[in-house]
Amino acid sequence: MPLRDQIRIIVVDDMSTSRGLITQALDGFGVRQVETAPDGPSALAKIARWPVHLVISDMNMPGMNGLQLLHALRSGAATRGVGFLLITGRADRQIVDTGKRLGMNNFLAKPFQPADLRGAIEAVVGRL
Repeated sequence: MPLRDQIRIIVVDDMSTSRGLITQALDGFGVRQVETAPDGPSALAKIARWPVHLVISDMNMPGMNGLQLLHALRSGAATRGVGFLLITGRADRQIVDTGKRLGMNNFLAKPFQPADLRGAIEAVVGRL
């Protein structure tokens, strides 16, 4: 069975348009098991009920940013090994270095094309 039929992904972004574009791209790749969340706390609650293989998270969100979400995931025994892809409009060195130190698997700078997203995902989980 292809990976795209098995993988479970959650897309976390406070902008509904961004969530929609990412989920639309995932659908185009054949990935069907996708959930979304508008912020970190609701993402953590969903992941507790519906474990995932990969989190695709925006960096700038109110309350809990992408790096804080990553830290929360890496701090939990059940979520420590979950893949994490950070999407940011500001891919500056400090954000990337902090993400790597916290255990980020990959990052993608905005704006991006679906092919860029696919490449970033496949670098973490393998060929879709």
